[in-house]
Amino acid sequence: MKVEAECASCLLSRAKAEVYMGTTNPALRFRTMKEILKLLSREFKPTSVPADLGTKRDRLIKLLTGNNDPYLQVKDKSNKEAIKLLPYAKKYVEKGYTQQERFKKATLCAIVGNLMEFDIPGFTFSFKELTKKIREANKDLVIDDIDSAYELAKKAHGILYLADNAGEIVFDTILVEQLKNMGLKVTYVVKGGPVLNDATLNDVEISGMDKIADNIITTGTDAVGLITKEVSQEFLKTYMKAELIFAKGMGYAETLTEYTLTKPHFLMFRTKCQPVANYFASPRHKNIAKLMQ
Repeated sequence: MKVEAECASCLLSRAKAEVYMGTTNPALRFRTMKEILKLLSREFKPTSVPADLGTKRDRLIKLLTGNNDPYLQVKDKSNKEAIKLLPYAKKYVEKGYTQQERFKKATLCAIVGNLMEFDIPGFTFSFKELTKKIREANKDLVIDDIDSAYELAKKAHGILYLADNAGEIVFDTILVEQLKNMGLKVTYVVKGGPVLNDATLNDVEISGMDKIADNIITTGTDAVGLITKEVSQEFLKTYMKAELIFAKGMGYAETLTEYTLTKPHFLMFRTKCQPVANYFASPRHKNIAKLMQ
């Protein structure tokens, strides 16, 4: 997926939010924002991918502010709030009478978890509304390939599950549990270093995912989405061998659409910005469960 014109304002708006979390020094904030403007002036082109620009922006912010994880406190709160909501989400899934119904409900919960994102212009959410979003998840689903993904999962031996955000990872545990109940081995993948509010190994432990998934690995990089030239050999080997990929969030949607895929990829996310919504021919603020193969 390529950038649209409005991606520039989003990249800059998120930069400002991240810089202000990264440092309280006014002069350093000014200098960092100035460098971000230079970066966008050089790199913002019709052929650019939003996630790639976001990666470059975030690395520059971390370098200049000296803060390697500006979203740390935000991630901690997201995990704590999601854990409080976990019993409600589990009860919602358990209402499914069949394995397929529980798989669908767990997938919807995982997509609702993708709401836990911050600083996107025109997108806001509160933790208090997540129970309502779970109840409305199926109504908000505008691309529904969940049954097709279920049929593929039934035939597979294992799943490679690419995580997105902290907090969201807690809701992912529900879907991973369902995959395990189907007899699948699940390798869960988090980022190799802090980027935005994406989940890292620290969030794996807090969420309890390490006690549910069969294997936990990282991408080996702090890139937004998937940049194959940057990932570790361990991740690349695992990715190439995987039969079926589950990928969470807009970052993976933005980057995976740039590759010629040789195996099924099941994308799960909320259309939190208009350019991503446009790419998938969806309204904004809707749920997407898209199988690409």
